[in-house]
Amino acid sequence: MKSALEYKESLRELNPKVFLGGERVPSVADEPRLEPGINAVGITYDFALAEQHKTVMTCDGFDGKPTNRFLAINKSTQDLLDKLEAVRLTCKVAGCAQRYLTHDAFNALYEATWQIAQDKKCENHNRLVAYIAAAQKSDLSIGVAMTDGKGDRSVRPSQQTQPDTYVHVVARRPGGIFITGVKAIITGAPYMHELLVMPCRRMLEEDKDFAVACAVPIDADGLTIVTRPAGRPGQESAKFSAKFAQSVAVAHFDNVFVPYEKVFIDGEFEAAHLMTTNYATHHRHSCIGARAGFGDLLIGAGAMMARANGLDYEKTPHLREKMVDLIKITEGFYACGIAASTMGELDRAGNFRPDRVYSNIGKLLLANQIYDMHRLAHDVSGGLVVALPSPEEDHNPETAPMLSDLLRGSPDVSYEHRANVARFIEDLTASETGGWYSVISMHGGGSPEAMKLEVLRNYDVEARSDLVQALFDRDALEMGKGVKVDRQPGRCCAVGCGGDDLVKQAASAKNGKSNLPSINRNSG
Repeated sequence: MKSALEYKESLRELNPKVFLGGERVPSVADEPRLEPGINAVGITYDFALAEQHKTVMTCDGFDGKPTNRFLAINKSTQDLLDKLEAVRLTCKVAGCAQRYLTHDAFNALYEATWQIAQDKKCENHNRLVAYIAAAQKSDLSIGVAMTDGKGDRSVRPSQQTQPDTYVHVVARRPGGIFITGVKAIITGAPYMHELLVMPCRRMLEEDKDFAVACAVPIDADGLTIVTRPAGRPGQESAKFSAKFAQSVAVAHFDNVFVPYEKVFIDGEFEAAHLMTTNYATHHRHSCIGARAGFGDLLIGAGAMMARANGLDYEKTPHLREKMVDLIKITEGFYACGIAASTMGELDRAGNFRPDRVYSNIGKLLLANQIYDMHRLAHDVSGGLVVALPSPEEDHNPETAPMLSDLLRGSPDVSYEHRANVARFIEDLTASETGGWYSVISMHGGGSPEAMKLEVLRNYDVEARSDLVQALFDRDALEMGKGVKVDRQPGRCCAVGCGGDDLVKQAASAKNGKSNLPSINRNSG
């Protein structure tokens, strides 16, 4: 396994075509505007080598040797718990450790390609296993290129007037395929070793050329990366994101050749939906850990700011209430992650997947409550987090003495410390970085509506209807006055099965000869 320094040095061996701020980046490893992102990914490397973190940060790879948790296939519910904790651990230091997306993609593809292999007796699954083994051996960072440009969202991929808004296969040759199109919102793209291209939605047969999953080296011919800076590097007021942050990029694939050993889905449109659904479950489970780490930062900074203001958050009623709310939100959605882990299910492919309902509920909670987390951090901290003079004034001999003397809160806390904490909270909640965390928390891993659909799709509402119906059938409403037929139409029912028959059954019931149908929990 690599160290953070070795990871950074490995980027020098690559020559990707990356544009940032309107100009070509000559060396990703030496670009200051990308350094916070490289630092954040580096945390995942160093923590895996740290003795105190090895239990959660590593596990056995396919070759039996230790590998990074974020490159692993889950083999138990304990693996799911360890992955969740690994994400929280790295994200409460790095904000967003980014590399856990690889884990989520590997597990989703593992399940989908296994099903393809069962259905079509092909090599897709074996190719993926070989690729994961190679990634584990080289300790790669692999970006997930899943979200397409999507074009006109009212029509399917194959109906787009500009088909390149989706990545698709444009040619197939004996040695591999050629892909063209655009992927958007790729986490950490410029400082990855490879990109894992995956479909982002359900595909029909007419969309089969768009149902493609493959691995592409970051410096492949025909691949162009257009990226944003990672955080706010170089800004003294950016007390967090100048050190740790995330870059997000768009990738354009222009007739990029992919050899078949790195092609995992090619036209198997039925499996595309299986993969995207399972990826959503794995990734939303990871997002829970990521934003719990973010919550740890806000809770700690809020407590520090209260003390710097001269207040004891445990003894000041309104601060105590706000701090408890912040803790409740953070640990509330994290508890869903724990539930999703312990109630995880064994996939037919042999790996474990988090429970779908709890994964989606946890992600839905954090997507909506990220704004409450920011509000509460602001409430316990005060307006100074956005009203403090710029750090340059701290070094101005004409203003520094005055600020240092008069903008102190508690006499036991220096102005410098108070200012640092205030700027830290501003950076995380009220700056460009803070806005980024809000939006990525809401839409990353799918927007709230997608999670609501998954909850309803996987939650057994009808079993609860059967429960109430069983109470009806057991005289719960009549209190011993005799059986009353009370069923919903269509549920072995008042009219759906034939009203005359039901009347006869009711009459028989009065004579103690009831032949009313028994409850079948799985029936419609």
